[in-house]
Amino acid sequence: MIWVNQVLQGILLGGYYAMLGCGLSLMFGVMRIINLAHGSLSVLAAYALWVVAERLDVSPFVALIAVIPAMALVGWGLQTAVLARSLRAGALVPLLATFGLATVIDNGLFQTFGADTRSLAPYIDTLSYDSWVISDDVAIGYLAALTFATALLLLGGLHVFLMRSQLGRAIRATAEDPDIAGLVGVDARAVHALAAALAMIAVGIAGAFLGMRATFDPYAGPTQLIFAFEAVVIGGVGSLWGTLVGGIVLGVAQSVGAQIHPNGFLIAGHLVFLAILISRASAGGLGVGRLLRSVRGRGA
Repeated sequence: MIWVNQVLQGILLGGYYAMLGCGLSLMFGVMRIINLAHGSLSVLAAYALWVVAERLDVSPFVALIAVIPAMALVGWGLQTAVLARSLRAGALVPLLATFGLATVIDNGLFQTFGADTRSLAPYIDTLSYDSWVISDDVAIGYLAALTFATALLLLGGLHVFLMRSQLGRAIRATAEDPDIAGLVGVDARAVHALAAALAMIAVGIAGAFLGMRATFDPYAGPTQLIFAFEAVVIGGVGSLWGTLVGGIVLGVAQSVGAQIHPNGFLIAGHLVFLAILISRASAGGLGVGRLLRSVRGRGA
């Protein structure tokens, strides 16, 4: 039964990775941009939630009311002021721009908050550790279940928005070909800014669960970026539901790896990621090379 529990915990953990990766997947799917500041932005959101919760003595869920619109504005500004301009110089420039932005965010957080770790767990009472006990070896944490349910709602909401709404159809049309979409009256620049805002809303929600389920510090961003990137690539770049599958695969691999060896949590996840990447590359599927070629092609 202990292995059942490890797989179950991995599936629930995969919900967090899917939530973290869906914004990265959305930005690449629409704009063909790999946002290297993605992890740092999620940590920035976690710090923003911590500041609101600390100063106003409110729950992080209440703090999200203020942080989510702020993250949407960050996404809109990032796209219009940085990414749209840098993309004109080629596909490599947005990578460098977002890498520089990640460095600025990380060091800015360090200068502001210092190196001490923070957590949102003290602001959610017993939610951080209460669980449903199924048996002696199997338990489901309230927070883990809420994280997975939120991931489903977030991915499902984005899916319905993209498939059913007029703005969603405009985003999908722009993702296919911005020039042709422009011929029928779609403003590609506004659509890209909207997609970036939506991606940052997802990042803000992921930052909330990052802060509630674990501690974070100013330099936690790169690790979150790696997890998001692995979930996106495993599930298929540009696919929201694929990101959920990729997150679950990554989460199960890490959970089972941790059971096999104390240092197996990260190693098992990376090995599964590399194995899937190599198998897809050898079969002509989506590997890093093809992903980067698609970025260069879009920037040409």
